[in-house]
Amino acid sequence: MNLIDLSVTQLVSAPPEKVFDVWMDAKGPGGPWFGSEKVILNPVVDGLFYLAVKHEGRIWPHFGRFLRIERPRLVEYTWVSEATQGLESIVTITFEPRGHETEVTLKHSGVPDDKMGRQHKDGWTWVLSMLAQRFASRQ
Repeated sequence: MNLIDLSVTQLVSAPPEKVFDVWMDAKGPGGPWFGSEKVILNPVVDGLFYLAVKHEGRIWPHFGRFLRIERPRLVEYTWVSEATQGLESIVTITFEPRGHETEVTLKHSGVPDDKMGRQHKDGWTWVLSMLAQRFASRQ
């Protein structure tokens, strides 16, 4: 099976500390966990997560474990789902200061090079746009 890496970048109108904290908060809007049917989140190194996302009339389970957490600059975790065909892929998010804003870059490595695998890019683009909207509404 061929694997690919996907990358998405978004500029967010807030400092890295605030953006990082929203990303790691399961209950606050704007982060990747918010709005899911069910979330179990233990955001520590080797901590596990489970995320049940409702999409197209069904529940899509996702799970993994945190590999690195370096507040406010980086989060890295494994990512397993039906769309990765059960393979353990890696999601790395960096938070780089750009003046009064933060450049958020998400790299998803080891994704199957097929339709479902490539659709992760659309999903991550949406997640980063929700993150940006969270802070845009506060200005």
